[in-house]
Amino acid sequence: MPDPVICNTSPLFYLHQLDLLALLQKLYGKIVVPETVVDELEAGRKQGEDVSAVGSYAWIEIRSVRVPRLLGLSADFGPGETEVLALALEQMGCLIIVDDWLAREVARLRGLRFTGTAGVLLKAKQQGYIQMVRPLLDRLIDLGFRLSDDVRNHILALAEE
Repeated sequence: MPDPVICNTSPLFYLHQLDLLALLQKLYGKIVVPETVVDELEAGRKQGEDVSAVGSYAWIEIRSVRVPRLLGLSADFGPGETEVLALALEQMGCLIIVDDWLAREVARLRGLRFTGTAGVLLKAKQQGYIQMVRPLLDRLIDLGFRLSDDVRNHILALAEE
């Protein structure tokens, strides 16, 4: 299990929507969440979104970026993705959970390990925590989660569904 596992806003949001946020603890033990991700979730709550209060979970650690110069990674994605990547660069060898395509591309170019919400669901099935991935992917798409047909089909093939 990589240490730490750093999670962005959208996986927390969507796993909460599926009532499967606890999968993160089951799969990874402890999760690190940047302060900006907490702020993004709180902004969603103020707009009426059903979001998780991540600060109330003992297995979620809220962490600040220690090297502020790393925050200038890109102006093309949001502050949550920026802080996730900055924390990951401070702690090489970690796993990041991020759905944004550009953030994932930057992670790949920087040699960072990453997965996303669909990858968490796949791992949960492989480890026996859930029975099927397909209905969860369908529900994610209904909730507005962006997932290309190619990625969806690849995840389903890996899940043997």
